Amino acid sequence: MIDESGFMLQPVVRRSWAPRGQTPIHYSWERHERLSVISGITVAPLRRRLGLYFQIYDHNIRSQEVIAFLSAVHRRLRRKFILVLDRYSVHRKAVRQLQAEHPDWLEVAWLPAYAPDLNPVELVWNRAKYSDMANFIPEDVRDLHQVITTSLASISTQSQLIRSFFRHAGLEL
Repeated sequence: MIDESGFMLQPVVRRSWAPRGQTPIHYSWERHERLSVISGITVAPLRRRLGLYFQIYDHNIRSQEVIAFLSAVHRRLRRKFILVLDRYSVHRKAVRQLQAEHPDWLEVAWLPAYAPDLNPVELVWNRAKYSDMANFIPEDVRDLHQVITTSLASISTQSQLIRSFFRHAGLEL
């Protein structure tokens, strides 16, 4: 399963705790720089081991990035895999091109339209943005890149957490 998300330099402000009368104040300015991230969760067919792969870009993700990401995952797995993804136009274009070039290593299953609740990768974004990075104000794009990498790398080591994303989506492994 793969999906993309954008991370902006603007902080995601969440409710937090503070001593009475000491309201936390976040100072930030209107910044529109952003990073785009593509990630995918892999499930080993026999052992049901989970993996989380991701790639960070300084521009919007296009079909070329999706193709490069899936090719890298394929090189890592070294076998045919079933790809489950949403119907985002960039995904459809990338899949058409990949299936034309490599019909032997990719099988595709599409999620229903407008059903992000069925995609466990959406919960990876939720965890990264609204838990790990809540109230974080990056200094610059490099700082944001480092924190995103740390967050996703941490999530990738927590197989029980990733399993919970599948349970939440109502999917069995």
